[in-house]
Amino acid sequence: MQFRLITCDMDGTLLDNAKNISDDFWPLLGRLQEQGIIFAPASGRQLETILDMFEKAPNPVSVIAENGALVYHDGEIVSLTTIDKTATMRVLDAIAEHPEVGWEVTLCRADGAFVGHTNEEFARLTAMYYHKLNVVDDVRDYVNDDVIKLALFTRGDPEEVAETVLKDATGDDLAVVVSGTQSIDVIHQDINKGIGLQELAAKVGVPLSQTLAFGDYLNDAELLAAAGTSYAMANGHPQLKAAADHIAPSNEENGVVRVLQQLLDS
Repeated sequence: MQFRLITCDMDGTLLDNAKNISDDFWPLLGRLQEQGIIFAPASGRQLETILDMFEKAPNPVSVIAENGALVYHDGEIVSLTTIDKTATMRVLDAIAEHPEVGWEVTLCRADGAFVGHTNEEFARLTAMYYHKLNVVDDVRDYVNDDVIKLALFTRGDPEEVAETVLKDATGDDLAVVVSGTQSIDVIHQDINKGIGLQELAAKVGVPLSQTLAFGDYLNDAELLAAAGTSYAMANGHPQLKAAADHIAPSNEENGVVRVLQQLLDS
């Protein structure tokens, strides 16, 4: 295989719709690692969550977490980009001014995530993505200069909400990333999964031309653009499929595993 670093989104890409990793993936991962190929999940999920999900890996994986704000390799965090406290509060103020959107907010820091206790169902769902989660009275009390991102759930169209409600609040220093059909991440302007891939590739000494990336949604756009070769999932966002080099079978068809098996066997 010509690729030395493979990175892959999780939800809607490697995971099926039930949020499971196929049993066929683990022996495939073993084959990759035996050949010295680095596999790095790239997700908006928390580092601890991703590491828990890859406990079955024959060898430790590298990780691009929090949509690129945190990069992990060889047992340590090698890159971490945070948001200024004032900028975080500015976004939280804008959210408070628009309760009609039906927000739920997760405040993400390197030392854990924080969610308000007002919605127990949301806290339970959030725990699936953030294994190191604290349920608190008010997330504003936990804002400091170590915030990585704000993960927002909205009951409206996230693309419309990002363009109208959040556009002015984010200013020039923050980026609004639509990460799902009801999800928005607010992160540092200079951060995305593509930057995370560049940071990881530089750390391990792999040229971007020898990287391969899989994704399905808009928060994967920079990741696929940065990689030497890119695959969008058949179930992916139309914009992503239009920009990718190739289309992989859907996540429900085990598309990532099928493509990698073909590449390894060719």
